[in-house]
Amino acid sequence: MTSATTIGIGTHRETSLHAALKAWYARPGDRIEAAIDGYIIDVVRDDLLIEIQTRGFAALTAKLTTLLARHRVRLVHPIARERTIVRIDADGETLLGQRRSPKRGRVEQVFAELVRFPALIHHPHFALEVLLTREEEVRCHDGKGSWRRKGWSIVDRRLLGVDESVRLESVADLRALLPPDLPQPFTTQDLAVALGLPRRLAQQMAYCLSRAEAITPAGKRGRARLYEG
Repeated sequence: MTSATTIGIGTHRETSLHAALKAWYARPGDRIEAAIDGYIIDVVRDDLLIEIQTRGFAALTAKLTTLLARHRVRLVHPIARERTIVRIDADGETLLGQRRSPKRGRVEQVFAELVRFPALIHHPHFALEVLLTREEEVRCHDGKGSWRRKGWSIVDRRLLGVDESVRLESVADLRALLPPDLPQPFTTQDLAVALGLPRRLAQQMAYCLSRAEAITPAGKRGRARLYEG
């Protein structure tokens, strides 16, 4: 095992969620925080590299391009199906209260990040795994957070449990996310209504599926693009 201190990156500023998911994945014999081809990999299991990404995918393109040339890579992304908001005072310790968030995460939210490299699903060494989790989001009343949160900062995310795992590693896996009653051809508005998604997310989903060749462009209806699949 290679420690983070010998490499200079790795567990520094790691959230509780990231650490807990590494522990959740780890099996006897796995290497944790190992150096591979100039990068720190969360979990190495024989010839499989498991990379856990709790935030956005924007910074992953170069890393994945390098690693996929020689290794199998499983990119793991958690989405909170249930989230409890825990509020603490500026001292970082005093509990001010907690509440259950009304928002419920779902697997389709991964497409908001997959837009960075949607065609990667074709790569024989690549797999994307979405974990639907139960989490605590810890917010601190330190006055440094965004104006939308009225100065509350998100200081940590904690794993309470993993409810479901959805593996996306083929075109068929992507097509399986389409609702069976979707009209043919369909617009992104049709997709949004059928799945109960915001229009923006339905557009991102359609873009990813189109680039991955899971659906095909089918002209236009007025100004709206049509797809079949």
